[in-house]
Amino acid sequence: MDPVAERVVLQQFAKAPEPGRVKTRMLSQLSAAEACALHSELVLWTCETLFESALGAVELWVAGDAGHALFRDCTSLGQLVLRQQAGADLGERMRHALNDGLARADRVLLVGSDCPGLGGRYLQQALAALDAADLVLGPALDGGYVLIGAKRPVDAVFDGVDWGSSRVLAETLARAQAERLAVTRLQPLQDIDRPGDLPHWQALRQQGRVRR
Repeated sequence: MDPVAERVVLQQFAKAPEPGRVKTRMLSQLSAAEACALHSELVLWTCETLFESALGAVELWVAGDAGHALFRDCTSLGQLVLRQQAGADLGERMRHALNDGLARADRVLLVGSDCPGLGGRYLQQALAALDAADLVLGPALDGGYVLIGAKRPVDAVFDGVDWGSSRVLAETLARAQAERLAVTRLQPLQDIDRPGDLPHWQALRQQGRVRR
């Protein structure tokens, strides 16, 4: 890894796969075991994407059992640091992870494990945006976001957000504006959260693991 990449941290958030507790919006169409398998597949897909990008150190921030076999599979992909998420809600957990990364790096990108369309070029765009912006966001088509990146602490953007709603992106942008943060928004991408998203995932799988 080159010296520039060493100043970048790529963080992935993932839940331990427990049937009935992950991908619950899929349960109208998938069994709990099938939804759990989908979750595991997406976690591995995203982790491999981060390694293939070769843009920085990769960290997997885990909610639940960090010793689960899924996370051992992730560690087999490359030099991966496993860390435990900490905080009462998603906002607190993301704030903690970003600030932890920024204590060790110049730029941090944090992604979830639900967006297989997120590739190396998208990550490069996010890092480039931080040359001029304080905050970069990769919007999701459902009103949330699939990526958040910063070069300094942006604690206020995590306060008072209705996590899990279609207002997450709008509320985050409003808080960023109130803090007078310079924000760059990337192209919106699709999460795989609901049964209607499955054809998109199946199409990506058929195309293979090419992420440009």
